[in-house]
Amino acid sequence: MSENHIKITESSGNVFMDLGFDTAEAEIMKLRADVMIRTAQRLKEQGWTQAEAAQHLGITQPRVSRLIKGKVEDFSLDMLLMLAARAGLHPELQLKP
Repeated sequence: MSENHIKITESSGNVFMDLGFDTAEAEIMKLRADVMIRTAQRLKEQGWTQAEAAQHLGITQPRVSRLIKGKVEDFSLDMLLMLAARAGLHPELQLKP
């Protein structure tokens, strides 16, 4: 395929919406992904091993591994917010019209 035939579609800003999920589900999935990414970054900043992170977060090491790998389907938004708080983050929810 030549460069002249490449079609580029601009993102809506939410990859889940771009993939065809309905608006409400896409928003929740984006929130989950954002909290997961930030929590995984925090664990790295702390310099914890997965075993140490598991102890701080109150979950098993395999769950920490799934968190770090971005297995968003394995975690509810509630659980991710709890883990973020246990990692020393201060989640806030802001609702906009």
